[in-house]
Amino acid sequence: MIDPLAEVVTLLQPSARFSKAVVGAGAWHVRRSDAGQPFYCVVLEGGCRLEVDDQEAIELKAGDFILVPAAYDVAMSSLARFPEPTAETRPVALATGEFRIGDRDGPTDLRMLIGHCSFGSEDANLLVSLLPQLVHVRGEPRLATLMQFVRDEFRERRPAREVILARLLEVLLIEALRSTAGTAASRGLVRGLADERLAVAIRRMHESPTRAWTVAQLAKEAALSRSAFFDRFGRAVGVAPMEYLLAWRMAMAKNMLRQNESGIAEIAERVGYGSPSAFSVAFTRHVGLSPTQYAREQIEP
Repeated sequence: MIDPLAEVVTLLQPSARFSKAVVGAGAWHVRRSDAGQPFYCVVLEGGCRLEVDDQEAIELKAGDFILVPAAYDVAMSSLARFPEPTAETRPVALATGEFRIGDRDGPTDLRMLIGHCSFGSEDANLLVSLLPQLVHVRGEPRLATLMQFVRDEFRERRPAREVILARLLEVLLIEALRSTAGTAASRGLVRGLADERLAVAIRRMHESPTRAWTVAQLAKEAALSRSAFFDRFGRAVGVAPMEYLLAWRMAMAKNMLRQNESGIAEIAERVGYGSPSAFSVAFTRHVGLSPTQYAREQIEP
């Protein structure tokens, strides 16, 4: 059976390119601007509050994993209220390579890994639009096992520690994205797949992208009325069904053009267009370049 989320994640090519170990004590408040970069946070011990892009604050505790595929404004603070909400705490670099925030001499009440991941796909913006704005994973047994490995590496400081941590974090990223059950996810593919009715329709789109789908046909697959399906899909995924299908078709087309293994006519057929001209018009409107221009740009130095 086709796994839509696995297909999106495979095209994204996620990797953990940067991580920072942070310890906290007492009251503190930090804010950072990430300019749309993918941000993640692994809470190893203790707890804190997280606010992303002016959304409602989330209280995090040990074992929680947060992934924001495109973060712009990130604020974190201690569970103990900081006396001046507008003031910010400056992290202090320690000789151990960690960063300390809050009381420099008080007992440590928080340990976490924060950082940026990267998506190897040149089509990351399009693919990220299919993902939730925020994934918060808590209470997943598989995640808990991975977190234990991360915690052990964090503490032990054995040889090749940074390499092992990077690989573990990559697995955490993928596992978090596919953990639909028990995941508090904002609108996007994860939330759509958590809905049994919508999941059927989404899988059908991925199984048969060449089919000339209509909203009525997809609604029938989901065993819903046309209007109920359309509304439910928009609330869960964040876009209309045909917008989602178009985004996925364009993601596949761009990937095939980058690989330069198929001609325009074959790609058009494989992503559901009856003719190369119809595909070219749709691709140009969506991407801003014709398929030929796009393919040429991928091979130019």
